[in-house]
Amino acid sequence: MAPRHSHFTPALFDFLRELRAHNNREWFQRNKVRYEADVRAPSLQFITDAALPLRRISRHLVADPRPVGGSLFRINRDIRFSSDKSPYKTAVGMSFGHDRGRDGPAPGYYLHLEAEQSFVGGGVHMPDTATLNRVRDAIIADTGGWRRVVEDADFAPAFTLMGDALKRAPQGYDPSHPYVEHLKRKSYVWHVAYSEAEVCAPDFIDRFLDSCRMAAPFTRFLAKALDAAW
Repeated sequence: MAPRHSHFTPALFDFLRELRAHNNREWFQRNKVRYEADVRAPSLQFITDAALPLRRISRHLVADPRPVGGSLFRINRDIRFSSDKSPYKTAVGMSFGHDRGRDGPAPGYYLHLEAEQSFVGGGVHMPDTATLNRVRDAIIADTGGWRRVVEDADFAPAFTLMGDALKRAPQGYDPSHPYVEHLKRKSYVWHVAYSEAEVCAPDFIDRFLDSCRMAAPFTRFLAKALDAAW
């Protein structure tokens, strides 16, 4: 079992709320010590503590605690091509991706911490058409396996057909297929929401890992569809 202590405290959400109200460099520089102590350090510790349990789910999941270039997303926004010039993100993002990296599409996990909107999720989000078609083909080739995964009593509430979908069955796919609504999707993802109290509780890392384990059959199905090891 992962270490049972609170990684996160209400101070993390206090900081993010205040950053939302004062999203400028001057405020951030004045409060950088708070960011380091209440946001960055506990997030890196969480990634460190999650690494081994995640590898027990799949040895291909990566939890990288490096301060730069690892699983923790940068707080700075890329504003080069955005009309919103706010310099900082007001949420904490952690990616626990597949070790395939840039060598090809593969599913992974993602943890998002934000005031009033924290969740863990995973899958493949808005991939290219070729990737989508590989998942669609896998659903058709193993409809029974897909049904067992997405209709599992524990997983079904987390399986969300989020985001955009085609209005009609994709070209070349049977519009009468029993899972045609799934074939229309442009993402194949799941997510579990957490309250701030849950995020700050000593057992949060166990809740997170339980969610990842619960979603492992879905992630495995996607990985197989994409010829990614799992």
